[in-house]
Amino acid sequence: MEKTIIKDKLTRPLRDLRISVIDRCNFRCQYCMPADQFGPDFEFLPRSALLTYEEIVRVANIFVQLGVEKIRLTGGEPLLRRDLPTLVEKLAQIDGLADLALTTNGVLLPKLAWELKKAGLQRVNISLDSLDDKLFGKINGRGVAIGPVLAGIEAAKQAGLRIKINMVVKKGLNESEIIPMAKYCKANGLELRYIEFMDVGSTNGWKMDDVVTKRQIYELLEQHFELEPVTPAYYGEVAKLYRYKDQNINVGFITSVSESFCSSCTRARLSANGQIFTCLFNGNGHDIRNFMRNGATDEQLSERISTIWNGRDDRYSDERTAGINNDRKKIEMSYIGG
Repeated sequence: MEKTIIKDKLTRPLRDLRISVIDRCNFRCQYCMPADQFGPDFEFLPRSALLTYEEIVRVANIFVQLGVEKIRLTGGEPLLRRDLPTLVEKLAQIDGLADLALTTNGVLLPKLAWELKKAGLQRVNISLDSLDDKLFGKINGRGVAIGPVLAGIEAAKQAGLRIKINMVVKKGLNESEIIPMAKYCKANGLELRYIEFMDVGSTNGWKMDDVVTKRQIYELLEQHFELEPVTPAYYGEVAKLYRYKDQNINVGFITSVSESFCSSCTRARLSANGQIFTCLFNGNGHDIRNFMRNGATDEQLSERISTIWNGRDDRYSDERTAGINNDRKKIEMSYIGG
């Protein structure tokens, strides 16, 4: 399939699409969906507000025609969306899509990993912020121990899915788990991604003092392991990667706070209710759901998406690093994924 490569105002191409399929989650992680903000009476989106699978596939096809090569399914917790393998199968058939992945807390993978792999899913990122049962239960806000997540990791392995482990590190909470997590992932052949605690949304109580930076994590790792840098594999690769010298396993860092990567960001995000967001830190979405439901043709959809991306000039993390006061409206991470 011949693609039309579109670029934004800073000449960044559109290469990656993150699709949130649901705004609900079975965890209440402090950095994403804190329980005091997302309590029993919190009103989540009604089913009628969610994009149907047919609508998601239609939009995804157009995004791929405009240059997208990689799609990641997110939430909330995407495995809570009924019949998700059906969507995966339809997305996997899109001509020109090179990579299809999913981010999950892993708890439901024992039931779904084989079916997802058979449908065409290639990779999973599984969130695991601690190996200590009590601490992990505190972080996830549900008291869930690590056993169900470890079972999900094993199920993904058995199904043949490629796996990365995501660990959000917050000062005063789980920095003591940095080395245990590295040892666990290294011993089990898993690529670990340390993620700096980010100021996404307005409910997670973010403060700069709570951030453990990539440099601090790296210096701690150096006390236990010999690491060597890995050359980025493609333009727009977000993670800063290193390799253990004694084992061909990578460890990566997502450094949106301490080492901004705005200049090469190629990601668009589609929320569960059909809003396009051009930045994780920009709460101004662009409606695509009602545009479709009001009869837009594929050509009109393509034009609308192109216009949105062509007008993109987001560089929030650059501005934060430069000390520019940016009090823009932000969208919650649970609404559009990480």
